[in-house]
Amino acid sequence: MSAVIQLDALSKDYFTDAGAVSVLKGVSLTISRGEFVAIMGPSGSGKSTLMNILGCLDIPSGGAYRLDGTDIGTLPESELARLRGQVIGFVFQGFNLLPRMSLGNNVALPLVYQHVGKSERLTRAADMLSRVGLGHLVDSLPTRISGGQQQRVAIARALVTRPSLILADEPTGNLDSHTGREIMELFQRINREQGITLVLVTHDMSVARYAQRLVYLKDGVLAYDGPVAEFQGVTA
Repeated sequence: MSAVIQLDALSKDYFTDAGAVSVLKGVSLTISRGEFVAIMGPSGSGKSTLMNILGCLDIPSGGAYRLDGTDIGTLPESELARLRGQVIGFVFQGFNLLPRMSLGNNVALPLVYQHVGKSERLTRAADMLSRVGLGHLVDSLPTRISGGQQQRVAIARALVTRPSLILADEPTGNLDSHTGREIMELFQRINREQGITLVLVTHDMSVARYAQRLVYLKDGVLAYDGPVAEFQGVTA
């Protein structure tokens, strides 16, 4: 199975008045097409920095990151923007919906930047809303629906560009436990039925268990990489 994500000795340093701070230290990792991977680690472990690099929002200080075989370190910002808009779908803890825009138009918005025609934009948006169980609310406003429904809309928006990779950062963080389970079951279904590679950051082991594989960072180092069911914690 081909690799969607390949990290080779990835490092990330930030420079402050007190000197250099190493956030990621030689992380090597391969994620194959169609995998569902959870990234965990304590505060300051580097997981958010890693997610920013995976999303082409930041670039590594050393090592290499290949996305679908392309070394992102060699790309200009215009090409990184294209990858963010077409290859990667983002789902965040905050739903980031425009309150005065219908759900259909919220979902269709990424297609505007791809210069997709209005009719096709709205057709694809309605289809994606149907896939997440909200097809009947295409003309509703975000202020008229629940938090769980808003997160479903955010997932539909991430899917509408037909990405090969979805990155989700604490996607259940603003939801109650019941709604969080519904969202994670939806992610599982998307991964299983559409074969989209799914990588999520979470601090919650009950959320991570929906993934097939767990990557655990500690102090910027890869401390565990394996089946979620076999993870026994990291003490060293």
